[in-house]
Amino acid sequence: MTMRIIAGTWRGKTLSAPPGLATRPTSQRMRQAVFDMLMHAPWGGRALLEGACVLDGFAGTGAMGLEALSRGAARATFIESDRAALSVLRANLAACGALGRSLVLPADVLRPPRGTAQALVFLDPPYGNDLLPAAETALRQAGWISRGTVVVSESGHLDPARDYGDILAERLHGAARVIVWREA
Repeated sequence: MTMRIIAGTWRGKTLSAPPGLATRPTSQRMRQAVFDMLMHAPWGGRALLEGACVLDGFAGTGAMGLEALSRGAARATFIESDRAALSVLRANLAACGALGRSLVLPADVLRPPRGTAQALVFLDPPYGNDLLPAAETALRQAGWISRGTVVVSESGHLDPARDYGDILAERLHGAARVIVWREA
């Protein structure tokens, strides 16, 4: 699968994905939809992203965090536990020249290390495992999500629905449901 950065400094830069089905990279179409919401919604805009610190949980290829960096985020932290995905993630960061603005944590999002609150958190776990509630709780308890953090969560459209609190946007795209919410 060929993937590219959609916009910003690294627009058109090719990203690699690990072989096999263990990692499901977020499609360009989905990333475009998410970043359109973030950039053009009344609650979003350039101020949300530019200079922000972001977390890409269940990072896989790092496409969401790299897209944020390309569009002006100051720093990105990537949490990933799969060895093959970690190797590809590091290669993608190097290919974009993003190593100096990135931190890769080889860890499980459900048991993250302590961190500091991020402006924006991307969560795209494997579909069908209902991992979002546990991931959100773990990241909140570890300090990554706090009051005002904007969380972009992607799940399968058949995954159980839950109460997200202050929902800013919700979209269905094929087999995926994207919910953007702000931590209260």
